[in-house]
Amino acid sequence: MNPQFIPIGRVAASWGIRGEVKVEVLTDFPDRFANGETVYVTGKAVTVESSKWRGNMVILKLNSIDSVDEAESIRKRFLEVPFSELRPLPEGEYYRFQLVGLDVWSTDGRFLGKISDIIPTGSNDVYEVSSEASVILIPAIDDVVKSIELDKGCMTVEIIKGLL
Repeated sequence: MNPQFIPIGRVAASWGIRGEVKVEVLTDFPDRFANGETVYVTGKAVTVESSKWRGNMVILKLNSIDSVDEAESIRKRFLEVPFSELRPLPEGEYYRFQLVGLDVWSTDGRFLGKISDIIPTGSNDVYEVSSEASVILIPAIDDVVKSIELDKGCMTVEIIKGLL
């Protein structure tokens, strides 16, 4: 990933024979994949020629990808937009890139690890918190997540029964 860009999707596979790609969506703004939108792959601007939704994935035809081989060449690559195009979120909501890497502390002062991944589920996201000793899963719910302080690089959580 380019540090001047934020990921909005990741190419999961090629699709069909015209160079279309199946994309895992990483944005809350699905209109980023609308016809005519510009996205970046490895720093190169490409235009979305067409998009078709399949559940939580989107099938895209990008203007410079015209064969299966070209589509395969960008497999596992991120589709990105510049930071300058970041859309404001409502208070209390965060972008994935803002949360991954935060230190996680319990309300009683124990360091639990760093957020290494965010797992979407049907009802709420789950933060994967990794340390040298273990990996724990923290539900992203108000009863558990007590504060997020981006300026301090940390999240504070309440350890409820059964969490650890």
